[in-house]
Amino acid sequence: MIYLDYNASTPVDPRVASLVQEASRAYANPSSTQHGAGQQAAELVEHARQRLATAVHRTPREIVFTAGASEAAAIGIIGAMLGDPYRRNAVIAATEHKAIIQAAEAGARLGGGEVRVASVGHSGLLDLSHLNELVDDSVSVVAVMAANNETGVMGPVAQASVIARNRGALFFSDVTQLLGKGDIVDVSTHADLMVCSSHKLYGPKGAGALIASRHTQKALFPVFGGGGQEFGLRGGTSNVPALAGFGLAAELATHSLPATMRRLTALRDQLWDGLRDLGAVEINGADAPRVCNTLNVRIVGADAEAVMASLPDVAVSSGSACQSAVPTPSHVLLAMGRSTTAAGESLRLSVGTPTTDADIRASIAKLFAAALRVRELTGDLERRLDDA
Repeated sequence: MIYLDYNASTPVDPRVASLVQEASRAYANPSSTQHGAGQQAAELVEHARQRLATAVHRTPREIVFTAGASEAAAIGIIGAMLGDPYRRNAVIAATEHKAIIQAAEAGARLGGGEVRVASVGHSGLLDLSHLNELVDDSVSVVAVMAANNETGVMGPVAQASVIARNRGALFFSDVTQLLGKGDIVDVSTHADLMVCSSHKLYGPKGAGALIASRHTQKALFPVFGGGGQEFGLRGGTSNVPALAGFGLAAELATHSLPATMRRLTALRDQLWDGLRDLGAVEINGADAPRVCNTLNVRIVGADAEAVMASLPDVAVSSGSACQSAVPTPSHVLLAMGRSTTAAGESLRLSVGTPTTDADIRASIAKLFAAALRVRELTGDLERRLDDA
């Protein structure tokens, strides 16, 4: 199997897996710091907090651990929308991850507010003029993701954050697809709230984080307060092994970032160069800055689901893994002005650190054959319908 779906999930780095196994022996509750066993577990969690804080250029006190980025988004966005009785509205980009969209919709229902959607251009870049029109004094939070999970298009976070802050709104950015694949200093400098996930950067599943200053944390309504863990914002016993692995994964990804970016960019571009020979192919988001590992390609005349069915030994996707079970066109591509047909002919290909040059060459050949086969079958069907 050739794996080209790293935006959906990544394999656990062997060094991380080793630490997770070791941390599993720390069976005590990290909140039970009255005894040595609890203190040992707590130390693992705090070490992970320090590692992640360093990776995202923040302090440990700004790291709120969660079970994943989706949960972190709910805590941050709903918490912001319920935290100020005079600001119950949210503004989000049209191409945000479904978790952000649903969190904003839930916050609006709970608080009696509304969700306003800022449009994007054909390239997937946010329309800053439209965003500026939508943000007013009734808005509590503005959400613009750092890198899109389907197209890799990178958002204008610095400009968007200025618009939010000029109106007194919090600025939220999902850095899940950027952390470990791009420099997040600019995002970290401008965002009031960020979220990320362990399993997108070679860490274990079941760990994520909301990143916010102490001042911002205090402005959030505690949606998942529980027993007071994670500074009162996310109750429940910490998943010590997963968090320990998350911290190390973030550290490793940050240390190797420049080399990783160069290598993944070269592999992504090699993949595109090979697919161009198919003819009638295009990159969704070609005219926008994109994260180094992501290629979203439309193969004209070849339905994406049919192409994937003809690729049993190459793992790719037709959109976000979080909505892969729902047979509907990508909301991201539709927001970019693609037709339903064009969206249905688009594949997301994402490379990762284990990807090799041989993987790319083999994938090109297999994708080439599958696309040509689907085009041939589609042509035969259309001819039969015309004859009928």
